[in-house]
Amino acid sequence: MMEAGPTIRITQVADYVFTVDFGAALPALLTDEAPPIGGGTGPYPEQLLISGVANCLCASLVFALGKFRQEARGVAAEASCRLERNPAGRLRVTAIDVRIRLGAAAADMPRIDRVLEQFERFCTVSESVKAGIPVAVSVADRDGTRLK
Repeated sequence: MMEAGPTIRITQVADYVFTVDFGAALPALLTDEAPPIGGGTGPYPEQLLISGVANCLCASLVFALGKFRQEARGVAAEASCRLERNPAGRLRVTAIDVRIRLGAAAADMPRIDRVLEQFERFCTVSESVKAGIPVAVSVADRDGTRLK
């Protein structure tokens, strides 16, 4: 059974500047293309894509941490993507890299291994994007120790 997902409305303001309307409960977001095409007055589509992937992964990690009663003392992430030209010369996102950092040391989270083995499966966005774009995810604790 299919579920209805969210709906947004996008309206052009000028050139490559658009407003993204998320509905009455949220303020509109101004977007733009990056220079030299646009003016860079707002986030551009590639940034929105990787922010959606990273945000969903962080939320899924928070969910899994709660499920196993692990206190991470905060979750932060940095995401980047690789752009390459396809055979027709068009730019495409060919990879996304998300680096997540926990606020606690691994030693303070006795079930972190169980959290890490399943949190990605809870992420609707990254699991959907992975069907067409490789998404690499790493997790480190507050000391920088790579956990995944």
